[in-house]
Amino acid sequence: MPWILLTLLLFGDAVEMFALNHSKKQVGVGLKENCTGCLICSEENGCSTCQPRLFLHIRRDGIRQYGKCVHDCPHGYFGVRGHEVNRCKKCGSTCESCFSQDFCIRCKKRFFLHKGKCAPTCPPGTIAHQSTWECQEECEFGPWSTWSPCSQDGKTCGSAWGLETRVREVSRGSREEGAAACQALSESRNCAIRRHCPGEKNLTRKRGKKERKHRKERKMERSH
Repeated sequence: MPWILLTLLLFGDAVEMFALNHSKKQVGVGLKENCTGCLICSEENGCSTCQPRLFLHIRRDGIRQYGKCVHDCPHGYFGVRGHEVNRCKKCGSTCESCFSQDFCIRCKKRFFLHKGKCAPTCPPGTIAHQSTWECQEECEFGPWSTWSPCSQDGKTCGSAWGLETRVREVSRGSREEGAAACQALSESRNCAIRRHCPGEKNLTRKRGKKERKHRKERKMERSH
């Protein structure tokens, strides 16, 4: 009878040891997967120190936080390199993606981007674009140019109606401020071309003399 109890005790210890070793093995595998790129890592909090050039990203879940080493910071974060550790820091509350805490490159919904900042409305002197949710500098134009020579199909001479055009260029200040969508203004109007083409005057004179001669001849024929 005693040997039966002894056998049962030994069997129970073996089962417990097997379960403990299996659990440790699973924890070890999971810890290894979650500690990729880490120098210091724990099962409860993940990475706390990363290999050089990697960024430490802290993910918070309630009161718990978990560290992970990444090559690039996730969406909504930006990387800051330090002497001891490189960290991923969160963008501003109105910013969806950013280069730094002070420079946003894309705003969250219902916020307009202007010079790296996000705001619910565009500042004075700018135009809000609903398609891109960006604020663009208002266009400033210089004075109108003089009217171009009157022309038709590239010709500036002859006896016909043509078009003359003038333009209003974007001011230098608007170009420097990045108003990329600003384009020069132009307008056209009808005009009469009253300048003879080279050689046309002599041809006109010859035609005039010939017509006068024909009229004179017809007049003489009628008189007879």
